[in-house]
Amino acid sequence: MTATAMTELDLLRARMAGAIGGRMPGHIGRLGWNAGQLAVFQRDRLRELLARAIECSPFHAARLRGIDPGRFDLADLARLPVMTKTQMMDDFDAVVTDRRLRRDLVERHLAGSAAEPSLLLGEHVCLVSGGSSGLRGVFVQTVGEYADFVCTIMRRPMAAAMTSAGPPPEGLVIGTVGAGSPIHSSGMGTATATAPPVRMIPAPASLPTAEIVRRLNAAQPPALMAYGTKLAELAREQREGRLRLTLTSVTSMSEAISPAERVAIGEAFGVPVTDLFVSTEGLVGRGEPGRPVLTFASDTCIAECVDDHGRPVPDGVASSKVLVTNLHNLTQPLIRYELTDRFTPAGLSAGGFLRASVDGRSDDQFRYDQASVHPFVIGAVLLRAPAVREFQVRQTERGADINVVIDGDLDLAATTADVQESLRQAGLPAPQVTIRRVQTLDRDALTGKARRFVPLRRRG
Repeated sequence: MTATAMTELDLLRARMAGAIGGRMPGHIGRLGWNAGQLAVFQRDRLRELLARAIECSPFHAARLRGIDPGRFDLADLARLPVMTKTQMMDDFDAVVTDRRLRRDLVERHLAGSAAEPSLLLGEHVCLVSGGSSGLRGVFVQTVGEYADFVCTIMRRPMAAAMTSAGPPPEGLVIGTVGAGSPIHSSGMGTATATAPPVRMIPAPASLPTAEIVRRLNAAQPPALMAYGTKLAELAREQREGRLRLTLTSVTSMSEAISPAERVAIGEAFGVPVTDLFVSTEGLVGRGEPGRPVLTFASDTCIAECVDDHGRPVPDGVASSKVLVTNLHNLTQPLIRYELTDRFTPAGLSAGGFLRASVDGRSDDQFRYDQASVHPFVIGAVLLRAPAVREFQVRQTERGADINVVIDGDLDLAATTADVQESLRQAGLPAPQVTIRRVQTLDRDALTGKARRFVPLRRRG
């Protein structure tokens, strides 16, 4: 295909493949660093980030007044102010370092790019997150910065796939059941990573299950990456013979799965599940197959696990939130940016990278007047019912409303009683529970995500 015959999308894909390919060796090389090498890299990148933010972002210039980037050390990070998503969105125009960028311009671009990816001003990738589960966030980065993000996600499986001859010639091929729209991170990845070194086979989670199965069967990818809830569903399809994949790896992303689901998925596909944590803000963590502790990419994002008062939590203690400093996105500096995810740190790797388990989001807990209940108190009951294919739990003032997609017969009265008893044991007196059978769950139209647990939003 000649350059004149290439479409704008073809050019974007070629540009993305080149950017990912050019950066991947460096990312893989950093996996073998020692803690000293990592610390020097973090310090240098942090100084570069602070210098850019102070010079080009009015928002950060005011917050970082008096900071000398050239003399700044990693130990100084804890004295910088915390940044919230609300602040970022309210002051978006002042946060970004490219003065051409304005929130209204980015929003118009996002509205026009929901079906096919494109670059804003010919160089910026624009993404959105949080629309279905909380406060909406908009994130902008250059093609190169986004390629660093992709490399951070893919470098461990790429390193595992490489031989003495280099990367596999056909690329790292992954069937991906994620967002269907390219304004979301997984959707952008599947829409643009279509040629080596990384080739994603899209089967959007918003499609009917039968169509997802058809696409995966036709493509026969050697690796599968999917939202946790969809992965559990696809494991059932594999067990019942409708899905016929022979896989070398299975990766759960974006959504928590229970221990029971983890076992069932591993048995269905014949390989243990690997957990992947990816936030659109840039933080990435990946586990080892079958193990709950993830290793986070501390070379691209510094993550601080802190309590309600912003104090570091010790290993083995769950944090209330995580403060992220993104070292690779200089277009929209995120410096001690607050994520409400709850991590339990588990020490550092030999190379100095953060290791932690992910315990969900602090705002996903079901908080009643009499008790605070982890939503899997309810989920565990539903997962024990073989007929329940999918479920969605909405907290109410005194219990929960539950929608279930059922294969076969389910004793609704008995299951309701079991959920009530589980809530009573968790400390909620006289719980009120309603279970309804539905054909499908509510899913975000663009991402395909179905939020499994929906807490009650209380006023004040």
